[in-house]
Amino acid sequence: MFELIEKKRNGKKLSGEEIAFIVQGYTAGTIPDCQMAAWAMAVYFQGMDTEETAALTLAMAQSGRMLDWHLGDRVVVDKHSTGGVGDKTTLVVGPLVAACGVPVAKMSGRGLGHTGGTIDKLLSIPGFRVELSEEEMYRQVEEIGLAVVAQSTFLAPADKKLYALRDVTACIDSIPLIASSVMSKKIAAGAQGIVLDVKYGSGAFMKTRDQARQLADIMVAIGENLERSTEALISPMEEPLGFAVGNSLEVVEAIEVLQGGGPEDLREICLDLAARMLVVGGGAADVSRARALAEHGLQGTMSPAWMKFREFVVAQGGDLEAFRQRVEARQCLEPIYYRSPNRGKVTRLDALGIGQAAMQLGAGRAGLSGGGCDGIDPDGIDPDAGIRLCKKCGDFVEEGEPLVALYTSLSAENHSRRVERAWESLVCSVECRE
Repeated sequence: MFELIEKKRNGKKLSGEEIAFIVQGYTAGTIPDCQMAAWAMAVYFQGMDTEETAALTLAMAQSGRMLDWHLGDRVVVDKHSTGGVGDKTTLVVGPLVAACGVPVAKMSGRGLGHTGGTIDKLLSIPGFRVELSEEEMYRQVEEIGLAVVAQSTFLAPADKKLYALRDVTACIDSIPLIASSVMSKKIAAGAQGIVLDVKYGSGAFMKTRDQARQLADIMVAIGENLERSTEALISPMEEPLGFAVGNSLEVVEAIEVLQGGGPEDLREICLDLAARMLVVGGGAADVSRARALAEHGLQGTMSPAWMKFREFVVAQGGDLEAFRQRVEARQCLEPIYYRSPNRGKVTRLDALGIGQAAMQLGAGRAGLSGGGCDGIDPDGIDPDAGIRLCKKCGDFVEEGEPLVALYTSLSAENHSRRVERAWESLVCSVECRE
């Protein structure tokens, strides 16, 4: 391992066998954290080419079980977002695509820092199970066409272990490591068609469109190299997606879209992603026809997508009635409003700052470091904490009009400090100009 660290540190290419040795050794515990951290930092600075990244992806996928779907001529698809603020697209796109006849099997993550996680959103629904056995996952996808689970110990364990190490050693935003992390989970979960939503902007890991394009190109190349039909969508994350940021708040907003309403920006990207998933899954011949199918799937308060969402939640133990009652009880409490200091036009709603404010209120976690390299405790999340935007960029406001609503149910001893820190983030992140 010393020689391989030195080789990558000096900018030399590693072979597939050398990369497999590293992944197998780290997974088995024969390569310690300190050496793996040094190797990851060498990759961070020296990079990896497409062949190396594909080899790393496959080695991490093969570190655990590899699911293999047998659903006749039906193609199982998956979708992944590289992280953002207010990104609840999986909650809409999964049931929408399944309702259109293409099965979806998705392994999702928890939120880190200012970016939200699909698993945390689903866990805000009382009783929802994010841990399914391999047999349960197979059966659910076959019967209802949709399953969303947390990353398990039997799928891509090397990625889970390496991701935790990267988080506490400042190696998260390395394009080869991001690409291999994302794609290893997709390959291990058996996805035959993959659609990627690569974000760029202040609230994303990739800050520029060029960086996002570079990451997208690498992940598509990996998918094609491993014989998966793969497409990528590049989308901005300068301001939050939709109006809601926070777990139960985002579930409510996703339900609004599933019932034929919701914010236009959220609805549009969900339709774009769903159309691409239908194409790679063989549910439509082209994007135009797929888009028409997806639009039909979101029509009306009892849309096919909403009906599929309800079926999916029940299948994984969730209680939507208990969720509705809790949300309604919380809505009776007056939020804390951040108001416009002047009359004018909203010119900035910085996704990073707003995501950090929501995290301070209890909607997210600062990172993995609190739980060490072994993982995190999801119970630290307040499911009802978060932020709801009252305006979007380009909207006009009067002096004193609400711009942002803050929600928190933290204990009294923490409440004031949490709100104070969130307020500090918002002051630097929200702008109105006359």
